[in-house]
Amino acid sequence: MNTQNNKIEKLFWTITLVAFAIGLVGVYDRIFYGHIHANYGSYIPWGLWVAAYIYMIGLSAGAFVMSSLVYVFGVSEFKKIGKLSLLVALATLVGALVTIWMDLGHMGRAWRLMLRTNFTSVMGWMVWLYSFYFILLLTELWLAMRSDMLKLRDEASLRGKISRFLLFGDKEDSPEKQEKSMRLLKILGTIGIPLAIAFHGSVGAIFGVVGARPHWHSGLTPIIFLVGAFLSGGALLTFISAIWGPGRGTQEHRNMIVKLGRILLALLAVDVLLEYAEITVGIWQAVPEEAESLKLMLFGTYWWVFWIVHLGLGVVLPAVLLLTRSKSVGAVATAGLLIAVTFISVRLNIVLPGLAVPELEGLVHAYTGPGLTFNYFPSLSEWLLFIWSVSLAALLFLLGKRYLPILDE
Repeated sequence: MNTQNNKIEKLFWTITLVAFAIGLVGVYDRIFYGHIHANYGSYIPWGLWVAAYIYMIGLSAGAFVMSSLVYVFGVSEFKKIGKLSLLVALATLVGALVTIWMDLGHMGRAWRLMLRTNFTSVMGWMVWLYSFYFILLLTELWLAMRSDMLKLRDEASLRGKISRFLLFGDKEDSPEKQEKSMRLLKILGTIGIPLAIAFHGSVGAIFGVVGARPHWHSGLTPIIFLVGAFLSGGALLTFISAIWGPGRGTQEHRNMIVKLGRILLALLAVDVLLEYAEITVGIWQAVPEEAESLKLMLFGTYWWVFWIVHLGLGVVLPAVLLLTRSKSVGAVATAGLLIAVTFISVRLNIVLPGLAVPELEGLVHAYTGPGLTFNYFPSLSEWLLFIWSVSLAALLFLLGKRYLPILDE
């Protein structure tokens, strides 16, 4: 089992480092050439990077809510993956924020969102919610590791010394301090649940309040964002727990993965129900712009993104695995991986179809130019930067897992 774990570990390290190195080409292009090599323009100003940002933000929110099952609701079956879920939430949050920072036209002005916030703007509130969420995540992760470090205090390894210094300040701890840390952890987790809902709901609200885009303009949009976040983040955590969760091969580990699979199946069902309602009502209500966006998503040039990537690989196949092989760790892990990876297609189908329909009839023929087109597909530079941001999140996760007391064996 240890040999197999080492092979899996080496494989993920290799993939991550290679992707990170390749993605640096995209980072170089973005920093030195700006948006010149990106394929979005005046008519479609948001592209792959915005979709990737809301995708990874959703992964973070979903993983964090799963950690609340441990630290707030005390679900003992998931106790050993509490810190793992916090680490996943932190790593994906960093990846998301770096991605949207790269998307900004003037990256050096990002600080103005904090110091000159317009609190009548949904985006203004979102920046502050992100800041509080980031601080809360760091604090929770520190407290969670600190509360489980007593058993590692006498280790003589370098890793143990670093952990003891970071968590205790190289001082003695006591059971009273441990209990106090756990109480504080529960309080922060309780605060974090509405905070996670608020900050990811605000991402959905940014889309939902745009009245000029009927594809987005709905009170249901923030709810769809939230359910999608719980599903994708829970799916990623399920896969990671199956691969790296403590006690792999034991009955306890198997039971935990089976229960995570049941939660995943329930979330998948709710998400599909909301998506079905959104599509059918949107087409039947006969608002031309809304119906056109949905038809573009279902039957347009990139129809395969919805039918094959999302519905086939991200819904049907995982559902079959979770229904027919619900007690197989490998099947549940595969279902989680499929949902988590293909969920980027859901985010793309939110961002792009809403922008790809002209707001005025004949606009597509009125003006022509390189940036004046409604046909968008990400450029190589955009894909490379996306690969880099995902690999950055993966690298942060792998480093944290290796050098911090994340796993409870």
